[in-house]
Amino acid sequence: MSDLIKITLPDGSVREYPQGSSSMDIALSISEGLARNVLAAKVNGQVWDATRPITTDATVQLLTWNDTDGKATFWHSSAHLLAEAIEALYPGTKFGIGPAIETGFYYDIDLNGKPFSQEDFKKVEDKMLELARQKSDYKRTEVSKKDAIEYFTEKGDQYKLELIDGLEDGQITFYSQGEFTDLCRGPHIPNTGFIKAAKIMNVAGAYWRGDEKRPMLTRVYAVTFPKQKELDEYLHVLEEAKKRDHRKLGKELELFTFSEKVGQGLPLWLPKGALLRERLESFLRRAQVRAGYSPVVTPHIGGKQLYITSGHWEKYGKDSFQPIHTPEEGEEFMLKPMNCPHHCEIYKSRPRSYRELPLRLAEFGTVYRYEQSGELHGLTRVRGFTQDDAHIFCRAEQVKDEFKRVIDLVQYVFRSLGFDNYSAQISLRDPEKPEKYFGSDDDWAKAESAIIEAAAEKGLNTVTELGEAAFYGPKLDFMVRDALGRKWQLGTIQVDYQLPQRFELEYMGSDGQKHRPVMIHRAPFGSLERFIAILIENTAGNFPLWLSPDQIAVLPLSEKYQDYANDIFLQLQEADVRGYVDHRDEKIGRKIRDAEVNKLPYMLIVGEKEQEEGKVSVRRKGQGDLGQMTIQDFIEHFKAEVQGTIATFGA
Repeated sequence: MSDLIKITLPDGSVREYPQGSSSMDIALSISEGLARNVLAAKVNGQVWDATRPITTDATVQLLTWNDTDGKATFWHSSAHLLAEAIEALYPGTKFGIGPAIETGFYYDIDLNGKPFSQEDFKKVEDKMLELARQKSDYKRTEVSKKDAIEYFTEKGDQYKLELIDGLEDGQITFYSQGEFTDLCRGPHIPNTGFIKAAKIMNVAGAYWRGDEKRPMLTRVYAVTFPKQKELDEYLHVLEEAKKRDHRKLGKELELFTFSEKVGQGLPLWLPKGALLRERLESFLRRAQVRAGYSPVVTPHIGGKQLYITSGHWEKYGKDSFQPIHTPEEGEEFMLKPMNCPHHCEIYKSRPRSYRELPLRLAEFGTVYRYEQSGELHGLTRVRGFTQDDAHIFCRAEQVKDEFKRVIDLVQYVFRSLGFDNYSAQISLRDPEKPEKYFGSDDDWAKAESAIIEAAAEKGLNTVTELGEAAFYGPKLDFMVRDALGRKWQLGTIQVDYQLPQRFELEYMGSDGQKHRPVMIHRAPFGSLERFIAILIENTAGNFPLWLSPDQIAVLPLSEKYQDYANDIFLQLQEADVRGYVDHRDEKIGRKIRDAEVNKLPYMLIVGEKEQEEGKVSVRRKGQGDLGQMTIQDFIEHFKAEVQGTIATFGA
């Protein structure tokens, strides 16, 4: 038997190496410069330590800081370094989990009641860099379950013992660097020396395993980089992003608020915010009419049996708002967590024919889901939110074409609102966990195939994620990056063979026989609340002209010109231009500054000259003075700009 193995590289070339060679050995054989930057490697599609021996023929992709998996490995290794520093400074600390996340990593720790605040950050950062300079290797060790239990029992770390309890003997690994050992699957970077810059970002409380009945741990968020310059640039971007925080701007622009008496995670929309929502809804309603959707309205609650039938009670019931009990014994209702069961009942309200399909039912439906209080965040994570929901009931042979039409609609929405930085994620079931899903393998295969083919035919650049499907079907999720670079799932399209079966939906086919329709779920905005939050941050509150709650402010130079200002404003209102007249007894400079701060796109200044000539002096935010115009000229100018920023769907 040959002691050489064949390694296939991403460019298709095949090289031979001694059995037991590592990815780092492969990198060194290519160039020392490459090897200095290798953090990990993908071996047969799985991310491995760069130093782990490869014993069989394999495909290998070397991973650096520029690769998503390389960066995730760097940050997960940094979480271990953070834990080592904390343990050195605070002996007896117990540790939960420490994963990499989109913007760095965190570690959940139990300091035995000791406080941990911003005053501690610098001390821990310095200790991390001191340990990093020791260039300690990350060493992987396979351990038996018995030895793992003994190690953490002696250490007195009940959180690790609980994690070990759920693991199979023979599949447990430890990683050690310096004086620290952790329970971990890995992978990790070769040594701590790659970490050159560290910053603790904040701390928060986090219930162990997300359970409010379990201990509250301290979650330490941090980020690291291979160069100090990169950390400095990152912190600069964060400072800029703070100015765009939708919670800050939402308050300043008087869009929404929250009330403890109303309840956590339940936003209250103020007049300007309500107008913003209304404009977004009207925008999509017009596009939906052109696309053949019919509007429906359903209640905010539904009988518990509705969600038992749909499967939502089985999958999410324990984590949802609990049933509402009425004076009638045994009668129970649920706050609506999904719109789809209601729409199934609308479909079922009378017999259907194949000639009616596809039937497209659309609703801006508010739903309620019990998010943990620690997970709530402004508008991006709430307990009550509105979905631009629609469900398409169609024949099996119509699925792919309908799916492609929805892709067109999602892209139209994103394009009209300036969401250019997005990717499409094909979310499939986890083949290792079939118990998470309803339905037959055949139905799932058809649904997954339709999504993959439709995305390819529309030319989308996609990534595939296993285990991210809904329990009833696979989906195409549109992932949008916000001003912080974080990734949010907004638009979604799902193919569902299961709910039509569970609700026994039927249509009479051309053959005179009854058939089961297929259901497509779609929401271009996703959550209207989350969509608006990201829109606020992407635009820094400078909304597109057509969407801005207040589009103009008429600014009279003094009290003498208020009647003329009012006349101008009435003409603007008749032309469907929104705004107000600033009647305050302030100097014009102050009025202009305040209008700029309030993100007013246009300011129309009126004084003696403007009144005599029947004109207005026009000022555009970001452009300055545009000169004098008659009111009709301004209205035409205004409407031309609106038309230039938004097209008609399907035109």
